[in-house]
Amino acid sequence: MKRRSLLLSALAGGGALLVGWSALPPRSRIGTSHPLPDADGGVTLNGWIRIEPDGQVLLAMARSEMGQGVHTALAMLVADELDTPLSRVTLVQAAPQSLYGNVAMFVGALPFHPDDAEPGRETTTVKAGQWMVSKFARELGVSVTGGSSSIADAWDVLRLAAATARAQLLGAASLQWKLPREELQVHGGIVSHVSGPHAHFGELAKLAAATPIGDVRTKDPKDWTLIGTPAPRTDLAAKVDGTARFGLDTREPGQLYAVVRHCPMLGGSPQRVKVDAAMQLPGVQRVVRLGPYAGSTAAVAVVGRSTWHARRGAQALEIDWAPPPAGGADTRRIDEALERAAREAAQSDGGFAFHTRGDVKQARAGAARQIESLYRAPYLAHAPMEPINCTARVHDGGVELWVPTQVPDMARAIAARVAGVPLEAVTLHVTYLGGGFGRRLDVDFVAQAVRIAIECGGHPVQLVWPREEDIAHDFYRPAGVALMQASLDGKGMVSGLAITTAGDAITPRWIERVLPALAGPVDTPDKSAAEGLYDLPYGISHQRIAQVATHSGVPVGYWRSVGHSHHAFFSECFIDELAEAAHQDPVAFRLGLLGDMPRHAAVLKLVAAKSSWGRPLPVGQARGVALHESFGSIVAQVMEVSLFDGRPRIHRVVCAADIGTVVNPGIVAQQMESAVIFGLSAALYGRIDIEGGAVKQRNFPDYKLLTLAECPRIETHLVPSSRAPGGMGEPGTPPAAPALANALYALTGKRQRALPLIT
Repeated sequence: MKRRSLLLSALAGGGALLVGWSALPPRSRIGTSHPLPDADGGVTLNGWIRIEPDGQVLLAMARSEMGQGVHTALAMLVADELDTPLSRVTLVQAAPQSLYGNVAMFVGALPFHPDDAEPGRETTTVKAGQWMVSKFARELGVSVTGGSSSIADAWDVLRLAAATARAQLLGAASLQWKLPREELQVHGGIVSHVSGPHAHFGELAKLAAATPIGDVRTKDPKDWTLIGTPAPRTDLAAKVDGTARFGLDTREPGQLYAVVRHCPMLGGSPQRVKVDAAMQLPGVQRVVRLGPYAGSTAAVAVVGRSTWHARRGAQALEIDWAPPPAGGADTRRIDEALERAAREAAQSDGGFAFHTRGDVKQARAGAARQIESLYRAPYLAHAPMEPINCTARVHDGGVELWVPTQVPDMARAIAARVAGVPLEAVTLHVTYLGGGFGRRLDVDFVAQAVRIAIECGGHPVQLVWPREEDIAHDFYRPAGVALMQASLDGKGMVSGLAITTAGDAITPRWIERVLPALAGPVDTPDKSAAEGLYDLPYGISHQRIAQVATHSGVPVGYWRSVGHSHHAFFSECFIDELAEAAHQDPVAFRLGLLGDMPRHAAVLKLVAAKSSWGRPLPVGQARGVALHESFGSIVAQVMEVSLFDGRPRIHRVVCAADIGTVVNPGIVAQQMESAVIFGLSAALYGRIDIEGGAVKQRNFPDYKLLTLAECPRIETHLVPSSRAPGGMGEPGTPPAAPALANALYALTGKRQRALPLIT
C-alpha cells in the first residue's frame, strides 16, 4: 500500500476504519462522534459502512460523481468484498470528517517518493522545503475528487472496510448459531450454513457491531465476482428518467435566482452601477455587488423570481467598469514573453530542473547533429456542460449549500468565511456534477452565492453563470511554450534531450485562492505544470527537463490532465521528429527507447497490433501514434485521418492502456471515449484569446467543441494487469493531440507545432 496508513480501532462502539496518508490526522481532529452514525435502525460497522434493517448496505461516499462512473466503481469494491448484490449498496454523502480526506490534488505539489519509483526510471526528489504544503495537506485530510485518484485512493481502503464488515457479520452468525466461522458462507447478502441456518445482513448487524474483528483479509482476485465485470452503472436509471439531481435541479421553498455579470476585463471591477432600468423589469428584486472572491473578478449580481428574470435584469444594468490596476492581459504579449523566457533559460541552464540525468552539455558537444523545435499551447477553458451554479441559504446563524463541487471541504470553508460563521455551522449537499474537468475544484462561485444569500433575508438563492460568463471568467489551463532540443550521434540515435518550458504555476495560485492559510510564493516551481515531461519513459542517457514558472496575470487552474494535456503534445510530436531524423518508423523508434520500460512497450505493441500499424490505408489517409503515462496509467493511441475540404477528418482512434486492475471495463471504455473527444476538441479548436484584458471567446460558436458528426470510432484495448488501479478519467486525453498531429504530418508533410491545429 506504499504511503497509505491504515488503523483499525474502536470508535462509537464499533470497529471504525480510519484512513490517512503517511500519517493519520490527529485523533482530536477526527472527533468523538462517529462519521456514519446509526440511524433509523441501521447499524454502523465502520466509518464507511452501515447496515440497514432490511440488509441494505449504506456506503459513505466522499467522492463527487461528475459523469466518470466513480459511484458505481466504488460501490462495486464494497459489494464484491461483502458478497452482496451491487443493487443492495446505497451511497450516502460522507460527513465532513478527516477520515474521508485524501490529497489527490496536492500530488502536483509533492516530490517523487521512493516507493513510487519503477525499475529503470530515475527520479529527482525536489527539496522538501519547497513543498511543505504536502505535510499540511495530509494533516488537513481534505476531500477532493480530482487527479484521477478516486479508485486508486479507495482501492485498499474500501475493500478493507468491506472485508472488516464481512468478518464482523460472519463472527456474529458464528456466535448466534454456535457454529464454526470457517463453515459459514456469504452469498447475495445472506450468511448461511449448510445445516440450514441463514440470515441477511440486517438481522446480524447489531451483534456484528459488538463482535471482535480478528484477522481481516481482502479477497483473493480469483474469488472476485464483480470486480473486472462491466456491471451497469448505478446512476444510469436516474439520469435517463430525470430523477437524478444536479446543482441546477435544486428547488427549495421560497427560492430566488441570481445571475452574475463580471467586469469584462480580468481583474477589473465595477465603479458606477445604474440599476433603475433593471429594477423596473418584472420579477427583478435586488442588485448585489460582489468582490473578487477566491480569485474571481469583481462582479454585480441581479436577483429575481426566476433565472430568466435575473438574466434580463443583469443585461439591463448600466455599469462603468474600471480596468485592473496592472493593466489588461494580452495573449500575444504573453506568448512572446513565454518564448523569451524559455529560450533564455535554455541558454543559461536556468529554470527549475525537475529532472536531470547525465550531462546534456557533454551530449551536445559530441553530437553529430542537433535538432531544435519550439512548441506552443494556448489557454483553454473548461466549459463543463452544466453551467457554474450554487444554491445557498444563510439563516439563523448557519449556511446551507447545494452545490456541484469537487472540493466539498473547501466549499464549506469559504462559505463560513464569507458568512462569518463557524465551519460546523455550514451544511453542504453535493449534487451530481454536469462535468467538472477541474473547474469545480475552485470555489469562487460558492463565495458569490453565499454573499448574495446574505442579502436575501433567509431565502435560498440559486446563482447561475450564463455561458458567456463561464467562458470569459474561467481559471484557464495555462498557456505554455516548450523549447525541445535533442542531440543525435553519428548513428542517428538520441544521446541527449533538453526540454525547457515556460508557463504559469498552477498549484501555488490554486492554494492561494482556495486554501489561503497554506499560501506561499506564487511563482514556486510547480510540478503539476511540468508533469508529463520530467517523467518521460524513454531511455535517453543525458537529459535536463526544466520549467520557468511565470506570472502572466491570467487566472489559471487545473484542466483535465493538467500539465500532461499539452506536454504530451510537445514530447510525442518531437519524438516523431526524432524518429524521422533517425529514418525509423515511429513505433519502432519508440520501442528502441523503451528497453527498460516493459509496461510502456507492451502498451505500444498492443496499440500497434490492434490498429494494424504498418498495413497500408486507403489513398488519402494516414496514421499517427502517441504514447503517454499520466496518473498511474499508460495510454497509447493511433489515429487514422484524412482531409475533407482541407480540414482534418478523423476516422478511427485505437487506444491501448495499462491502467492496472480494471474494476469495470465498461466504464473504462466510456472514460477513454470521453477523454479522446475532450482532447480532440482542444487539439482542433480550443483556444482562449485575451485582448486588453478581455477574453474574446464568449460561447460555443467561438469556443468550439467536437460535434457528433465529427466524432470518430473509438476502440479501447486493455493490457491485463494485477497491479493496483491507476487513473482513468484523464489519461486518455494527453495522447489525443499528438497522435492527431503526427497523423496529419504523415498525411501532409507539414509539421504543426502549435495548438489548436485549426486556426
